[in-house]
Amino acid sequence: METYFGDFRLANLLFQRSLAAVYLIAFAAALNQFPVLLGEHGFLPVPAFVRDVPFWRAPGLFHFFYSDRLFSFSAWAGLLLSALLVLGLLEKSAWWLTAAAWLALYFLYLSIVNVGQTFYAFGWESMLLEAGFLAAFLGPAAMKPSLVPVLALRWMLFRLILGAGLIKLRNDPCWRDLTCLAYHFETQPQPNPLSWYFHRLPAPVLAGGVLLNHVVEIIAPFGFLGPQPAAAAAAALLIAHQALLIASGNFSFLNFLTIVLCLTAVSDSVFGWFCPAAAPPAPPAAAPFRQYLLYALGAGVVLLSVRPALNLFSGEQVMNASYNQFHLVNTYGMFGTITKERYEIVIEGTSDAEPGPGAEWKEYEFKGKPGDVKAPPPQVAPYHLRLDWLMWFLPFSVGVAEKGIIVYGYERWFISFMKKLLEGDPATLKLLKPGPFSRPPRYVRARFYRYRFSGPEERKNTGAWWKRELAGEYLPPVDLRALKEAEL
Repeated sequence: METYFGDFRLANLLFQRSLAAVYLIAFAAALNQFPVLLGEHGFLPVPAFVRDVPFWRAPGLFHFFYSDRLFSFSAWAGLLLSALLVLGLLEKSAWWLTAAAWLALYFLYLSIVNVGQTFYAFGWESMLLEAGFLAAFLGPAAMKPSLVPVLALRWMLFRLILGAGLIKLRNDPCWRDLTCLAYHFETQPQPNPLSWYFHRLPAPVLAGGVLLNHVVEIIAPFGFLGPQPAAAAAAALLIAHQALLIASGNFSFLNFLTIVLCLTAVSDSVFGWFCPAAAPPAPPAAAPFRQYLLYALGAGVVLLSVRPALNLFSGEQVMNASYNQFHLVNTYGMFGTITKERYEIVIEGTSDAEPGPGAEWKEYEFKGKPGDVKAPPPQVAPYHLRLDWLMWFLPFSVGVAEKGIIVYGYERWFISFMKKLLEGDPATLKLLKPGPFSRPPRYVRARFYRYRFSGPEERKNTGAWWKRELAGEYLPPVDLRALKEAEL
């Protein structure tokens, strides 16, 4: 088996340090945003959530007791453990110590995700949890890793990429007629500074990009199950593809984590071509008890793989789903449907006594999502701006017609967000760019705009990255009393 798949001591070292870096970023983002969004006084408070959800559906540290102080302690513990692993301070320790560190990281982040509700309902959260759990069975860098967790991670990578490719071909015709990239860079959740330039590439280049995507996501994944150097070649192709995605948009830590997973498909013999003296020394033999754990891990992964494997080949394939509350052996997929037009909800406030036609309205600006047409799209990944991402999803619940728009309802977190703007909540305002008000406004409203990238000439003459047109009113002017009455 080792002759077929290769040796992974150096890959183990690089994988664990890189994965720990992703965990570090995830815990840092949680520390900055979780209390505001989900804390005791958040948009969707955890205490209210766990009252209605049984423990077995969302197991974790916060189910029986939550406080912002306990969360802060847990997030800092996650940061500390991540830093220890990034710095390699546990690489020469006993296998059970590194296993305990990884399992602790996994459990702490699982506790966050399982009460994170819609703010943590992203596929890469499950990816990070599954990878962290499997990392616990690799052992420290001084120990030769078993093929069981390595192959489990490669199987995860296979499901991730092939699932993404299949759901594209099944769901949206633009992936089959090679036109999806004509829309994607403009309508993706959070464009970055290069998205405008990618959007302006010639049509044949964009069509070639879709074709490349199919090669990477439909054909290359089978290389992950093969011997060296085929597996390493497939990993190199995928890494190059992920680098293009990083250059063209902000997708939190998704692409970075995918690159980290690719390291498990590269053996020491391939790494040796670039750094022949970098492989760790020969490790000691694994303890019998650890071998039994590895056998149990392998059996568990096989059993949990049945439903994700069936989903891959199902005509009704689902995307980014967990079949268990521990987020292990999940099903993945990305961009099964491409949005053809970009709509944005722009939030405004006024300090005037009445919100009539003569009122002066000022916009709130977000850190990541488009607002001011002259503001360049920022680079924020691998950091995850969770509020900005959910603002991107809101227009999907709006019907657009020639005579205006139809709003089919408001998300509970959005109404809570509006209320906190009217209260001038300092923690909420920190999620946004510096605000236009020194005092809380009397009224807020939300307007519905269609956004497009500006053309080259318009950009040159005006400096505008975007152009927009008003499509309707998403939320009419409301004051604090009206929102409090609505909550009742």
